Amino acid sequence: MAGEPYQPGRAIDTDIPARMDRLPWSGFHWTILIALGVTWILDGLEITLKGAVSSVLQEPQSLGLTSAEIGMIASFYITGAVIGALVFGFLTDRYGRRLFFFITLAVYLTGAFLTAFSWNLWSFALFRMVTGLGIGGEYAAINSTIDEIMPARVRGQVALAVNGSFWVGAALGAASTLVLLDPAVFALDIGWRVGFLIGATLSLFVLFMRRNLPESPRWLVMHGRLDEAEEVMAGIEGRIAATSGRPLEPVDPRLALSLHPRRSFRLRHILIAMFRTHARRSALGLVLMASQAFLYNAIFFTYALVLSNFFHVPSDRTGLYLLPFAAGNFLGVLVLGRLFDVVGRRAMISLTYSVSALLLVCTGWLFAAGHLGAVSLTLLWSVIFFFASAAASAAYLTISEVFPLETRALGIAIFFSFGTATGGILAPWIFGALIDTGSAWNIFYGYIFAAVLMLIAALTELLIGVDAERKPLEKVAAPLSARP
Repeated sequence: MAGEPYQPGRAIDTDIPARMDRLPWSGFHWTILIALGVTWILDGLEITLKGAVSSVLQEPQSLGLTSAEIGMIASFYITGAVIGALVFGFLTDRYGRRLFFFITLAVYLTGAFLTAFSWNLWSFALFRMVTGLGIGGEYAAINSTIDEIMPARVRGQVALAVNGSFWVGAALGAASTLVLLDPAVFALDIGWRVGFLIGATLSLFVLFMRRNLPESPRWLVMHGRLDEAEEVMAGIEGRIAATSGRPLEPVDPRLALSLHPRRSFRLRHILIAMFRTHARRSALGLVLMASQAFLYNAIFFTYALVLSNFFHVPSDRTGLYLLPFAAGNFLGVLVLGRLFDVVGRRAMISLTYSVSALLLVCTGWLFAAGHLGAVSLTLLWSVIFFFASAAASAAYLTISEVFPLETRALGIAIFFSFGTATGGILAPWIFGALIDTGSAWNIFYGYIFAAVLMLIAALTELLIGVDAERKPLEKVAAPLSARP
């Protein structure tokens, strides 16, 4: 159809999705993976750094904040992430993936840079909210692009590795605090500012890396930009063929899709597709996201309090205990990721959710009974999240591949927002209150509740999960464009 004028609603046949899925793994895919996936490293760095410098921000020589004010700042960040995901998610579906690679990262960069120059509570809270806006928008734009560009046969393991890279950033953030918060290296009010400036500088480098990334050919086709889609697709194929030194495999003409592209889709049509046509899938996404968010935020955002209150670990040393915790999380998605494409989504998601839940109950009992120390508890947390990290990343994978392409970014945004709000607001508050009781058994009961949520999610996946492994996205969920 190249060269023909666009006519809204006109039926076209395209083999671009099939051409994308038959591509061999190449340097092009590595470029996409690194340039887009690094966002989660920045997110892990940001969140860990903010948590680590909280005590410093309370010092009179710094901003002199109270514990309540620091908690309020975290709420501002979460609010920004939720708003950013929803607003940028809708715009990403409407105006394209590539544009928002730059807009959302630029918003994040601005927020991180300004945070380094905060002068009081409200300036810090406002700049953290701007940072959250960018991070929330990044989730929608990048998860949708990763799914649409990566070949179907490896889509699961790539998506899990990208989402799990958060923990690389978390480890870097924890390690950096040993220098940034050392008074022998930086003054009390300088080190934390340097940390946020480093985050802004890294994002500037990533912005430069993204300058040559293409628009998603799938998105272009679904929105009637056929000439552009063919041009981008031909460029990708030419680059991969030149790199590999051999011609690409031909595409079976039977895999062509018949579509009725539109320039845009009304929000009403998108929401109907998500919550009426695919109501069961929406219920699945809500359960998976809420349960993993509660588990993660329950432990990750209170682990320092448990270590200091029950094992008297100095606050400036809790970052060291995060390193094995982060390693367990990242190794989990790397080691188990391939199985989500080979064994299958339903089996692996239900397995990782249930195993992490059962391990949490056992660990909680050992902790409450006084059989664990700071090191042994941290090691057991690392084992739990070896499985839980794969489960959590699979939740993001699920919501990014089980809805039609035209709703993908907004779908990611809605469920990300729900999970972030649930875990970010309820879990830390509940477990903070349990820790304040001073009773390890009360914390154990909280762990049981988190485990029950994970087991409910595992059962839900078994009953209504979607077998999306190695299938083209258009087979997992028919595009809205497939109907006149």
